[in-house]
Amino acid sequence: MTDVPELSAAVLQALPQPVLVCGEDRTIVFVNYAAEAFFGGSLSVLTRQRLDDLIAFGSPIVGLVQSVIERHAPMTEYRVRVGSSRFGNANDDRVVDVFATPMPELEGRIALLFQERTMADKIDRQLVSRGAARSVTGLASMLAHEIKNPLSGIRGAAQLLEQSVSDEELPLARLVRDEVDRIVDLIDRVEVFGDDRPIEREPINIHVILDRVKLLTKSGVARNISFVEDYDPSLPPVQGNRDQLIQVFLNIVKNAAEALEHTSKPEIKFSTAFRPGIRISVQGVNERISLPLEIIIEDNGPGASPDLVPILFDPFVTTKSNGSGLGLALVAKIIGDHGGVVDMDTRPGRTKFRVLLPVAPRPAPTLTKEGTDK
Repeated sequence: MTDVPELSAAVLQALPQPVLVCGEDRTIVFVNYAAEAFFGGSLSVLTRQRLDDLIAFGSPIVGLVQSVIERHAPMTEYRVRVGSSRFGNANDDRVVDVFATPMPELEGRIALLFQERTMADKIDRQLVSRGAARSVTGLASMLAHEIKNPLSGIRGAAQLLEQSVSDEELPLARLVRDEVDRIVDLIDRVEVFGDDRPIEREPINIHVILDRVKLLTKSGVARNISFVEDYDPSLPPVQGNRDQLIQVFLNIVKNAAEALEHTSKPEIKFSTAFRPGIRISVQGVNERISLPLEIIIEDNGPGASPDLVPILFDPFVTTKSNGSGLGLALVAKIIGDHGGVVDMDTRPGRTKFRVLLPVAPRPAPTLTKEGTDK
């Protein structure tokens, strides 16, 4: 029979979250395998250091440990940035929730568990984007019924004016007509959010979609940009709509290409991978579904403002003077309709759009008269 201490150690090592145990002087006495990977050091290396050596100066984690020592009670700090030289890149701060608790059976010891916020924030943002998309759906309905009809009358009047005004006033009449056309086009694009009709879906090789997107953009917005591919050739198909998925990745690549406008050696990288273990709840589905298909579009542009990231997929959010802010909102809606998640991670010199999608269901086997699979 397994001893309790041996079983406890095995459980700690099996946890996917980093776990660290330190003394009251913040000297590290134990880390599990996940913590070794998180902090980039072995047990023998990390246990020769103090907690202060692993985290950025002034981190609230130090104060959290001190509070646990004084109160002799568990405490939690949410959304803490953990910056460490061990992460390789000075900008590679990680946002974590930190759970700290005293260990009564080991006096003077504090256990810390780090939960990275990446996936939690990703799902939160997706749900927020879906809620925003539903708001736009109602707005689109109002716009279609209450604004497009009067605009039609305004455009007709502008056309009549073009036939009767002087040459000096003609540009103004044309300006009215052109602006009406622009507003109608914007309303048409917003109306897409209200289209809840069922769409045809089939098993699709995502690499075929990405190759099509590359072909379309290489002759347009990305004509001067180098493309790099890092594909998992064994990736299973996704259950999706070909045209909608092409639209998703066209919008993402277009966004990346515009960000690379002033980059000396612009590059966009497509990569795919199979990442089992991610399961979320999706609207309209009773069971939690797996999202193992990972598609990443990465560019080496200047990056976006961190303040923009949480709202980037909301409708009408844009950094462009002539942008409508609907391109990435449409991306979020389509990926959400496909039961997936989309998120963006950015810092100077690197921006990643990551899309997670479910695998297409396997067809049920047919049985022969003898009862064997056909």
